Amino acid sequence: MKQLLSLAVAVAVMGASVAVAADLESGLKKGEGIGAFNVTKCAGAAEDGVDVGNNLCYRCKNGARPQVMVFTRSTDDKVVSLVKQLDAQIKKNDEAQLRAFVNMLGESKDGASSEVKKLAENTKAVNVPFVVPNEFENGPADYGINPKAAVTIILANNSKVVGNFAVADAKELDVKAVVAELKKMLN
Repeated sequence: MKQLLSLAVAVAVMGASVAVAADLESGLKKGEGIGAFNVTKCAGAAEDGVDVGNNLCYRCKNGARPQVMVFTRSTDDKVVSLVKQLDAQIKKNDEAQLRAFVNMLGESKDGASSEVKKLAENTKAVNVPFVVPNEFENGPADYGINPKAAVTIILANNSKVVGNFAVADAKELDVKAVVAELKKMLN
């Protein structure tokens, strides 16, 4: 009987953990405006007119164009896959002027910079800039990035959020769902 009760408690706890992970909220919500925030470019997008080491607001540079802002603490294969897909979508949707940039978050600016450079190498992306936000621990304060989120993705068009994805573990990232929402945003 005790074993059965222990098993029931374990299943309930695991179920609660799954529910919490599924309900993770991070970043701006649909309909909210996207604010300015400064970043330092570390790699990628050699043709975008911004030199590595420059500090700027990519959100501002992108203006009201459709854009994807990735905030990550992870360099997991799912993040690599996402960035590769974004890179391909930027090239494919040149007419729509789609933009994306990857923000690496971390405990130190140097550590985040090192990690984002590795991510850039692993993805071989040519159209995506890789950056570290000035507010490197959790991104810009007014964006509400959850410290427990490994990855937060904000899709925006006309300076408003049209989609938001967040996961506590990068392995949970549904790259196909993000790309599907991106395609929907461009139609």
